[in-house]
Amino acid sequence: MKFSLLLMLTVIGALLAAMLVAPIAAFALAAGGFHFPFPRIFDRTMMVTVFIAMVAAARSLKLRKLVTTGFRDPSRNLPAALRGFATAIIAISTLFILAFILGAHGGHGGARLLVRWPKYILAAIVVALIEETFFRAFMLGGMMPDFGRRGALIVSSAIYALSHLLRSPQHFYLTGYHPAAGLHNLAGSTVQLSHPATALPAVFGLFLLGLVLGEAFLTTGTVYFSIGLHAGFVLAAKSWPAMLTPGVHLPVWLAGYPRFALISGPAAWIVALILLLMVPKLCKQRSSAN
Repeated sequence: MKFSLLLMLTVIGALLAAMLVAPIAAFALAAGGFHFPFPRIFDRTMMVTVFIAMVAAARSLKLRKLVTTGFRDPSRNLPAALRGFATAIIAISTLFILAFILGAHGGHGGARLLVRWPKYILAAIVVALIEETFFRAFMLGGMMPDFGRRGALIVSSAIYALSHLLRSPQHFYLTGYHPAAGLHNLAGSTVQLSHPATALPAVFGLFLLGLVLGEAFLTTGTVYFSIGLHAGFVLAAKSWPAMLTPGVHLPVWLAGYPRFALISGPAAWIVALILLLMVPKLCKQRSSAN
């Protein structure tokens, strides 16, 4: 069975399992006096069921081989993560400079940002590690025999973009056992796709971001540079609210739409397109120097 088909069946199985288990977990947590929004419980349950499903199908999916290949030669390639991080910060800083020119000075947000930065940096590293392992080392690497390098890059980037929109926009709590809650949560997650005015800009921006990260992986053959890029993007997204100033409304072309700020704006698309052109050259120049 081809990797892509097996992966799809594995994820569908994990999703069905999460829909069954999440309502039980929510009921047990509520009975124990814990109060968490159900979408968060569903997301965590989904992570667990996907992990279990991946482990169960690891041999058929060549999970270990793909991940090991993506993370090979850590001592030699770790500096690439720092270069990727610096590249992302320099690129995204242009958007922050534009915001500053247009009057967004952040006010007291800058002081709060300095306090929160250690937490944001840690979160950015964790997100980058998890997503680059799954979407680049595993998914993109596994899809190449099925679709070729460019086809796998496009397909995996599209999945990466859509997966970030499939999250429930509402926070609701369960106090009893509601077996259909998982299905309702999934339906609520897809509602965002029914509003093209806000969904399409976000999907397009995330797709471009996926292309940049995937191109970095294809050029280097490892995930280190893409992890650095990804961590820089996440840190910028988390830091962006600190730039906003009450009463100053930044244009949509720069700020994007609130739920997917920055990445849903044309200014970020231009930055992503420039990076898409530059990343292969940056990586190859560094490889030649070594």
